[in-house]
Amino acid sequence: MEPLIYRAPGPFALELGGRLDELRIAYHTYGRLNARRDNVVWVCHALTANSEVADWWPRTVEAGRFLDPAEHFIVCANILGSHYGTTGPLHDDPATGRPYYGSFPPFTIRDMVRAHRLLADALGIDRIAALVGSSVGGFQAVEWAVMEPARIGRLALIATAAKASPWTIAIDETQRMAIEADATFGEPRPDAGMQGLAAARAIGLLTYRGSEGYDLTQQDREELPAVHRASTYQRYQGEKLCRRYNAYSYHAILRAFDTHDVGRGRGGVAAALGRIEARTVVVGITTDIIFTPAEMRALAAAIPGARYRQIASPFGHDGFLVEHEQLNDILRPFIHA
Repeated sequence: MEPLIYRAPGPFALELGGRLDELRIAYHTYGRLNARRDNVVWVCHALTANSEVADWWPRTVEAGRFLDPAEHFIVCANILGSHYGTTGPLHDDPATGRPYYGSFPPFTIRDMVRAHRLLADALGIDRIAALVGSSVGGFQAVEWAVMEPARIGRLALIATAAKASPWTIAIDETQRMAIEADATFGEPRPDAGMQGLAAARAIGLLTYRGSEGYDLTQQDREELPAVHRASTYQRYQGEKLCRRYNAYSYHAILRAFDTHDVGRGRGGVAAALGRIEARTVVVGITTDIIFTPAEMRALAAAIPGARYRQIASPFGHDGFLVEHEQLNDILRPFIHA
């Protein structure tokens, strides 16, 4: 299903001082907005996902699930800088008539949220009944809930944080180093930096799954294989991403992730989270090494009235993509309450 495209009026100023003379936002919707306009569930997606939630989040956009098109008007917008329709490095710079590539201006999580606020306004959405964000989608969701407390009714934060930690920044920097080590990165062509992108993706996967997930799924099937199963898995995943993404978007979005801090300019993280008015559930994953259960419990404790729930999974951070039933058992009652 092709995305819808919203074109924002006028230039879009960026938090770090740059601007986009043209801003387009790709988005998908499911279901219908009801007469009271109070059935909106907005999903914020993560790193290399797109706005078609049913494409990347299995068993969620279905009847009887927490994203039920028969009951809700579900919206997901592609993030700034992405490869899937929203203005990014492969789009033409109006000033030159050529793609931005490495000259795409730096942006932040707040810029992503401000762009999506424009889309929500254009769609006539004054109130979001439930805002759902997982991983870096959770960065956007918590930022939005702090930025516009009255707009968000319920908030579901899954395996995420209120601020990019040194650990997550180090993960991102290591991936950027892999891309920058590719001698073709920086060349003005869409396939530049692909070997670096493949390596970056392989690095990222180690943190998404962790040792327990790899040991469970990538054991060799013979005693002395010519090529280890884990090795072929890493190369396959790197090549798979290269078939659908580009190094410029990946590099730019990782930089944006590192800017995440809901407390910036608001008196600190605790003060910012204290602004949230939405009824909130925070969901951790037992084996997540990016956003640990302890960190998720601390996030829940800092948000007024928030509840903490946990998914048991051997698949680390990726558990929110795998443990469909557990996630639905938590989120469907929460969203439908």
